[in-house]
Amino acid sequence: MTAVLVGRFHARDAEGRIYPVHEFQEAIPNADGSASSLPITTYTLAIGDKVNHLGDDRFELARTGVEIIRIP
Repeated sequence: MTAVLVGRFHARDAEGRIYPVHEFQEAIPNADGSASSLPITTYTLAIGDKVNHLGDDRFELARTGVEIIRIP
């Protein structure tokens, strides 16, 4: 299945740097081939680096471990 861009937002690290983050959703097929009811949500920086969601508005850059906070 293909991931679909469903949102974009900016996040800031402790030093004030701003990161553009893209939110994607992908439907994972069930064993019988039908799409699951709950899509998988993934996050990446605009340049393609993976971002881990820590909960609420907190995220972590997977490559460097830098924590970023979603800007409302």
